[in-house]
Amino acid sequence: MKAIRLNELGGPESLRFEDLPEPEPGPGEVVVRLHNAALNRRDVFVTRGQYPGAKPDALPVTLGSDGSGEVVARGDGANGVSEGTEVVINPALHWGEDPRVPGKEYRILGLPDDGTFAQFVKAPADHVLPKPSHLSHAEAAAIPLAALTAYRALVTRGELQAGETVVIPGIGGGVATFLVQIASALGATVFVTSGSDEKIEKAKELGAEGGVNYNAENWSKELRGMTGGVDLSVDSIGGEVFDALVTIAKPGGRVVSFGATAGPVEKLVLPKIFLKQLEVRGTAMGTAEEFGAMLDLYAEKDLHPAINETFPLEEATAAMNHMEEGSGIGKIVLEIPA
Repeated sequence: MKAIRLNELGGPESLRFEDLPEPEPGPGEVVVRLHNAALNRRDVFVTRGQYPGAKPDALPVTLGSDGSGEVVARGDGANGVSEGTEVVINPALHWGEDPRVPGKEYRILGLPDDGTFAQFVKAPADHVLPKPSHLSHAEAAAIPLAALTAYRALVTRGELQAGETVVIPGIGGGVATFLVQIASALGATVFVTSGSDEKIEKAKELGAEGGVNYNAENWSKELRGMTGGVDLSVDSIGGEVFDALVTIAKPGGRVVSFGATAGPVEKLVLPKIFLKQLEVRGTAMGTAEEFGAMLDLYAEKDLHPAINETFPLEEATAAMNHMEEGSGIGKIVLEIPA
């Protein structure tokens, strides 16, 4: 089979399009013939050795966490989906018994296990679910890691309620677009920030009420006036943005963090948190139950993910470079050759 292989660290330019043996399913596993896969920033971080476990002794590895296709083989004891079923893969493997935190065996498909940037991938049978019928394989492949992260951040950790006001800074990335869709579908009024007016307009198409350009002076004051105060913010940026989110939060509000692309929060004024009785919570990925609930929501509400651009599998390096450029909005998808 054809696969995108990382044999040495060095960034996306180190990826190679290679021939590999097709995987054989072990006990409790299935093999999926993939139609599409999708990129996450995790993939870029792995190529640079900037992700936990991304070390030379973990290589070579086939990257990719997200994928959709059909089941073509089942190992002994592999219950659930039958051969020929169109499926989407839950890449959050072996979460464990405690829904609050992952256990010691937890890992994400695509490192250390070979991932979805290939014609075939094997996965635990209980992590392969029927594809929502209203989604194409490209759309289904765009969902798993990012939409699971968004669902847990909003529903489980954020305890979102219909009618609340939600702010999502940095619209444009994959998770942010899912946050807008899910929060809007659950009855929230959603506002976003971006350095691009075009992306703010696209966010409105996904369900946002409005947004502000963070290149404007006093953008946080503008956002506070626009929202009237915020019940829940879901942040992947950190830095000065996190402090702004604390400032615009209503008393008793929540801030959920799942990333820090802008680095540490250096000027946080703690009284803003304790005097307003705020809750600050961390989150990452999610449980198998949350993955199933997220898929059910996408089916029930007839939601379709935003797709930024599609590349052939062999152009995975170009796809990663496109993601790094930050142009457009939504997920970047790979077409897998038959």
